[in-house]
Amino acid sequence: MIIDIATTRDKLVDIIDRAQQGLAVETEAYKDKAFKTIQEDTPIDKALDILVQNALENMDESAPDWTYVASRIYLQQLYHQARQNRQYNTGEYGDFYQLITMLTEENIYKTTLLEKYSKAEIDHFAKQIDPARDLYFTYLGLHTLTTRYLATDHDKNVFELPQERWMIIAMTLMQHEDKANRTEHVLEAYWALSNLYMTVATPTLANAGKTHGQLSSCFIDTVDDSLQSIYDSNTDIAKLSKNGGGIGVYMGKIRSRGSSIKGFKGMSSGVVPWIKQLNNTAVNVDQLGTRKGAIAVYLDVWHRDIEAFLDLKLNNGDERMRAHDIFTGVTLPDLFMEQVEKRGDWYLFDPHEVRQVMGYSLEDFYDEAKGNGTWREKYEECVNSEELSKRKIPAIDIMKRIMKSQLESGTPFMFYRDEVNRQNSNSHKGMIYCSNLCTEITQNQSPSEFVEEFLENENTIVKKYKSGDYVVCNLSSINLGKAVPDEVLDRLIKIQVRMLDNVIDINTLPIMQAQLTNKKYRAIGLGTFGWHHLLAHNNMKWETEEAVQYADELYERIAFLTIQASMELSKEKGSYPAFSGSKWSSGEYFDQKGYDKTEWLALKDDVKQHGIRNGYLMAVAPNSTTAMIAGSTASIDPIFKPFYYEEKKDFKIPVTAPDLTHKTYDVYRRSAYIVDQRWSVKQNAARQRHVDQSLSFNFYVPNTIRASILLDLHLQAWREGLKTTYYVRSTSNEVEECEWCQS
Repeated sequence: MIIDIATTRDKLVDIIDRAQQGLAVETEAYKDKAFKTIQEDTPIDKALDILVQNALENMDESAPDWTYVASRIYLQQLYHQARQNRQYNTGEYGDFYQLITMLTEENIYKTTLLEKYSKAEIDHFAKQIDPARDLYFTYLGLHTLTTRYLATDHDKNVFELPQERWMIIAMTLMQHEDKANRTEHVLEAYWALSNLYMTVATPTLANAGKTHGQLSSCFIDTVDDSLQSIYDSNTDIAKLSKNGGGIGVYMGKIRSRGSSIKGFKGMSSGVVPWIKQLNNTAVNVDQLGTRKGAIAVYLDVWHRDIEAFLDLKLNNGDERMRAHDIFTGVTLPDLFMEQVEKRGDWYLFDPHEVRQVMGYSLEDFYDEAKGNGTWREKYEECVNSEELSKRKIPAIDIMKRIMKSQLESGTPFMFYRDEVNRQNSNSHKGMIYCSNLCTEITQNQSPSEFVEEFLENENTIVKKYKSGDYVVCNLSSINLGKAVPDEVLDRLIKIQVRMLDNVIDINTLPIMQAQLTNKKYRAIGLGTFGWHHLLAHNNMKWETEEAVQYADELYERIAFLTIQASMELSKEKGSYPAFSGSKWSSGEYFDQKGYDKTEWLALKDDVKQHGIRNGYLMAVAPNSTTAMIAGSTASIDPIFKPFYYEEKKDFKIPVTAPDLTHKTYDVYRRSAYIVDQRWSVKQNAARQRHVDQSLSFNFYVPNTIRASILLDLHLQAWREGLKTTYYVRSTSNEVEECEWCQS
């Protein structure tokens, strides 16, 4: 849709007529309204703004296609601005090589794009760029991509266009591939991205090819019980937050309030002051002023400070004991949930005293089977020890405090530690103590240990550490609402796993132990979004056994293709360093899941023989932002309403459910706060079986919910084998969106 830029009525009519092609809209009244405002001397950008806003005003449940009218007109603004800034006269897209050269000289793009690829290769990629794929965007999707992720100059002027962002990401992630196949891999990645069959994580989307920021979404740190570890951790977290990462922090090893320090009793102030310190870090170390840092802190439910911890985000009480800007998560063993169910007692301990008196750390164990195992044996030893101080409290009282906090603030998140560790495919290398900021990552963790400090020469002080497992999340998600109907999963997942694996080698992380852990496990998190969109496409209602069965079958297929792709990649590039001794190498992973079909048994043998490239593979993130860009529904969540307004600080945009028609409306009508959450638990239990990590699973409840019903939901989630649950989203609270795992 190329026009000679002049604000004449005829040419604006031409823009409108082209924008409406193939859409179910009537534009006569729209044109009349527009030309009551637009005059002959109205600047082109102002005229197009008016057309966009008028199109959005026409959107509702009966006329969803107006979003595409608005998007196509907005595209004309982008093309016009790019032509002016890049100084080309015709066509939607200008010279791609010139763009890369200009933004490299401006220090916006890294020099590696020009170093790795020849002009002939870049020109070839330019010929594959398809402007017609810009028409796939809804207005909200295009607006979000443009205002937050496209590369601009330092004055925020439009330079990069949507299809160029997809190609830059593809080139960046494939830059180290063998040149014999590299072009094919770049174009496959571009195909996957430009058709909106998948999205990459927010940091990858924002930073790939650029000089600033890194590509991974989330990190998980484990803090040891020492002043050195606490302050080292805070410094590391500040570095990651500055570079665009959300942080999960396990603080269960830190001694409780009133514990001894160097033998002096009652001296410790517990975990709360250190959490408040992290709260200040989250507020003060932001991402170039765009948003504050995001930190989730996890604590064990047997920790003696658990009650003060659960009150951290409440709006009343002593402000000295509050930390409103961090997120909280509680780690729960099976035994605690059993005690809640039977209204039994629960005991709280100081982890430092347990180590001193019992000679072990309670958090370092888990129950190897449902109903029995090492953790409960150690716990009973602690309960029965006369040397160990302890506090008894009804388990249901703690659970009540958890639920009270959830209904007021949305948190704490729930982490079912025994199930997580039983399902850990790399249990031979360690423990999983907690999850990340969005509860979908479950990987081995351990604190780094300070060894010594010495003077290397008169001006150089050297500090030595033994590195722990510092978890890194590398995320990407399948657009179920588009990829499944188009039957492209087999082709898509192959390229998606390769893209994710390459993030590990390309990424530059500011924390050395995170780099080491990233290479040790080569962990990735392939996830999904668009579940409700897919159900609507299939005319399948949420609250049915049919939907539960479909989730089971679909996620089994996705798991198979993901494992197969990682195995094939291992043939080509080698397995991850910690493969030997893992449940992958022994075949136990497949046995534990009950995968006994012929194709699974063949894949099990292939993995045992050829290895697997990635030690952790699947994780379903929240990904609401990139789902908006792709024009689908967020993650595994039901929609909020068939028609609503997406509101951020700088805009309010009308949105309809994807592919909304009279045929799909009935599926969408049962929206987030209407659907029976027990069906959501069933669906997620079905998909959790096939996801080796976890799911960002939200509960949506009315503010009038009875405590007994919310408790039953938590008990059902635990009984049915969920590893984590994310927010409790109540109609009475406004929970803050996490943007780091928006993959």
